[in-house]
Amino acid sequence: MSSASSVNQSLPYVVDFDPVFISLGPLEIHWYGVTYLVGFALFYLLGRYRIRHYSTQWDKQQLADFIFYGALGVVIGGRIGWYLFYNDTPFSSDPLLVFKVWDGGMSFHGGLVGVLLAILYFKNKTNKSFYQVSDFVAPLAPLGIASVRIGNFINGELWGRITQQPWGMIFPQSLPYNQQPGIMGRDTWQELYQQGQFNLFTRHPSPLYEAFLEGIVTFVVVWIAAHYARKRGTASAVFLLSYGLSRFLVEFFREPDANRGFIAFDWMTMGHILTLPIIAYGLWILWSQRNIKLT
Repeated sequence: MSSASSVNQSLPYVVDFDPVFISLGPLEIHWYGVTYLVGFALFYLLGRYRIRHYSTQWDKQQLADFIFYGALGVVIGGRIGWYLFYNDTPFSSDPLLVFKVWDGGMSFHGGLVGVLLAILYFKNKTNKSFYQVSDFVAPLAPLGIASVRIGNFINGELWGRITQQPWGMIFPQSLPYNQQPGIMGRDTWQELYQQGQFNLFTRHPSPLYEAFLEGIVTFVVVWIAAHYARKRGTASAVFLLSYGLSRFLVEFFREPDANRGFIAFDWMTMGHILTLPIIAYGLWILWSQRNIKLT
């Protein structure tokens, strides 16, 4: 085997996708938006499955209605959460920034609050209890989370911390400014990449970790919990605990936000801090509903 082949085999993967799914004249549809649509579609299909195969007291029209309110909660809550937790632009500088969804910036924790508000509204609208709604919704959400995390990966964002593990990847946007492909020129950058010049900048592919743990693993755990649940709120609590613990773990591999860094104890990130109430809420549901059987 030639030495050139050996070098090429050791080159880390570069996360450098075109974020645009399709261009229709001046209109560009981004992969990130498509992953949200895929998430809502999976939610609907799984909801239809549960209506057909489980005793849920839901019908197809209620499912479709909730997707509308839930989607509003995800988008509006996610955007407001990003504005409050991660944005540094003063309100006076750009009062409309919170509405500029096309500029990017979403927070899962804000989206979760938005969905909880949607559940409150929907349970009053349909005369269901809160847990009748949340326990139905909980098993349907994780695969949507996985889909959106794949969107983060395609965008080359939310990269992990530096690692020399063999599965480490290069996120071009994480490189020093003068070493990014758009600044150096792609031909020059590719030549240096082939020489292994960027191998020390490989990072954990944390969006994929999140897609697996927050999405796929949480889906399996919550689906099983919902199937065998005998107490009200069980599926909701298991979702919160599985997501919360998964996110808390991944934060140790994900690069802290540049404008936040470590918030406490030289290791806690904003993601850690915002996830603690999710875990606490899940534990509280299990405790408060421990004697209340499903109805």
